[in-house]
Amino acid sequence: MHNYMGCKMTAKERAKKCIELLKAEYPHAVCQLVASSPHELLIATRLSAQCRDDRVNQVTPALFERFKSVDEFANATPKEVEPYIKSCGLYVTKAKDIVEMCKSLRDDFGGKVPDTIEELIKLQGVGRKTANLIVGDIYGKPAVVTDTHVIRITNLLGLCNTKDPYKVELKLKELLPPEESNDFCHRVVLHGRAVCVARTPKCEQCTLKEVCKHYCGK
Repeated sequence: MHNYMGCKMTAKERAKKCIELLKAEYPHAVCQLVASSPHELLIATRLSAQCRDDRVNQVTPALFERFKSVDEFANATPKEVEPYIKSCGLYVTKAKDIVEMCKSLRDDFGGKVPDTIEELIKLQGVGRKTANLIVGDIYGKPAVVTDTHVIRITNLLGLCNTKDPYKVELKLKELLPPEESNDFCHRVVLHGRAVCVARTPKCEQCTLKEVCKHYCGK
């Protein structure tokens, strides 16, 4: 068992230290999905469910070239969208969701992507994870995006003790300064891909090991 000072930190202290360490390791905290407008990011995020971001980024250029606006997506049929997103998996459901969400954007929100979680989750196929990403990345509001990396790693660190995405979101909102929360989640995702890999974590190389409850207990 390792005897680091971080093992005895409170969750709030650990969160603060994690922010500092991740900032140093990943100074540029950005979403990995490529999009040039709010509705494109919304659609790309929907496509990213159970699909890697790099795969989504391979698919979206042709998709957004074919359907250039909210109205063009809203006027399309799911069958017209399907061929462009087939390699993203679950493409039948995703195509239907994309068309329906764009119809709602057109009919209920004047073609504009709403800026609150409460309104965003009214759109078909949009859950709290996607809604948080949009309000954080597009509108610069405090947000906590609880993707699989964030859930897994914050549990390992000892910041959370639940796998329920909503409960993780609420707990992180308690622990993280609002102005840091969105970038913190982006950095955790980057860390999950580069170092704290689910099946083969590189604990000895990890910048967070001194404040990680999982590592301390090894």
